[in-house]
Amino acid sequence: MNRLDQHRILVTGAGSGIGQATALRLLEEGGAVVAADVSSEGLARTRGSAKEAGTDERLTLLDMNVGDESSVVSGVREAVDGLGGLDALVNAAGILRASHTHETSAEMWEQVIGINLTGTFFVVREALPALLQNESGVVVNFSSTSAAFGHPYMAAYAASKGGIQSFTHALALEYGKQGLRAVCVAPGSVKSGITDATQGYVPADADWSLFAKLSPILPTALESGGAGMGGPAQVAGVIAMLVSDDGAFISGTEIRIDGGTHA
Repeated sequence: MNRLDQHRILVTGAGSGIGQATALRLLEEGGAVVAADVSSEGLARTRGSAKEAGTDERLTLLDMNVGDESSVVSGVREAVDGLGGLDALVNAAGILRASHTHETSAEMWEQVIGINLTGTFFVVREALPALLQNESGVVVNFSSTSAAFGHPYMAAYAASKGGIQSFTHALALEYGKQGLRAVCVAPGSVKSGITDATQGYVPADADWSLFAKLSPILPTALESGGAGMGGPAQVAGVIAMLVSDDGAFISGTEIRIDGGTHA
């Protein structure tokens, strides 16, 4: 399926997890992709997977730190110049830190908000001029089920994802008449580097019964921390739809991808 032929796409967080799976899926469907990440090693693995799939000729790697404004300004410019324009942006970069809220330091709070929320803003702001040159540009931002449902010990993360969700609604309304679509995906119970590390972040005295409502109801083939999980490729497939013409009438909303966890 080549529904993304002639599509020029920037994907952040493309060195691992859902971001990596998304970059590979967009390449598979014919897109030209700039894969951005702070990890050069992760990007090298993304290239290796694309090479195995025979799609690496349409892949460009970009070292970019979304939490650093100057890195984003220069990085997005490089991506747009290299692609000759921009049709879609996928903001998958993000981090998770966990602690008791009353023990959360200002430094931790600002780190999570700075990378997840402010980083998403930086990339969108820099990409908008190029996206608005098209009649149908697309922004896909990453929220989380934590934005709408309680996730214990993750107040900073949940706040950042709720902010991204609200930010995306504002984008959709502000730029809709110019043809821009802005959508959030809200993954939950999806295996990634973040979920694999969660158990190490959660406080040692955590009440694990509080996580009882965070398990998917659909059968899963993967697990992380002993919990059933979906795969990153299942999120990537939804994103491919959203940035293609199949998603042409979807904007200003969230799509929850969690195996029915919050049914």
